[in-house]
Amino acid sequence: EASDFPSRPLTGWRHGPTWTYLVVLLASVAALVVSFVLSAETLQLARHPQKLLGCDVNKVLSCSTVAESWQAELIHFGGLSYPNAFFGIAAESVFVTIAVLGLARIAVPRWFAICTWFGGFAALAYSYWLFTQSMFVIGALCPWCLGLMFATTIQFMSLSHATVAVQGIPDSPGLRGYYRLRYDLMVDIIWIVALITLIIVKDGAMLFA
Repeated sequence: EASDFPSRPLTGWRHGPTWTYLVVLLASVAALVVSFVLSAETLQLARHPQKLLGCDVNKVLSCSTVAESWQAELIHFGGLSYPNAFFGIAAESVFVTIAVLGLARIAVPRWFAICTWFGGFAALAYSYWLFTQSMFVIGALCPWCLGLMFATTIQFMSLSHATVAVQGIPDSPGLRGYYRLRYDLMVDIIWIVALITLIIVKDGAMLFA
């Protein structure tokens, strides 16, 4: 496969920029769309505090309950608070741009690729913090937030794959073997199943009540 990336450490379509960055792009676009929806729901709630949102299904699946918690607005400046979803739009727009650069086979500096991975990790950690806060502290789950969490998870999985397979960072034979032998597919499936299992075990009885 032709590529502008120098000395790509792994070969084959699954490890090339087209596939890895396409998955990053699809996950980032999904996360961006969800962020826009969450922002719209937040504005709707601000205009009509007493009105139920479309994603208020029951006590467990309730966007309003999550949106009205302090965890939904962590950033405060000048007496104003800013919903997390607004920052999600900004962050996911950056990841969409990065994915397009990868698909265009534009080689980026090593420092940029490293910062991109850490940015993806920060987004993942932040979404998981919000998920655990919703589940164990707030006691309610926002369907759109769950969608954002899963999209961010897939985004991080594919971004990690691209960083190792396309960018060659880090230069680790062990990590290259991890992807070449497709161990990543098994780990990714277990990861997603574990998240779904946690949700079902914790709130399964109430999800469809």
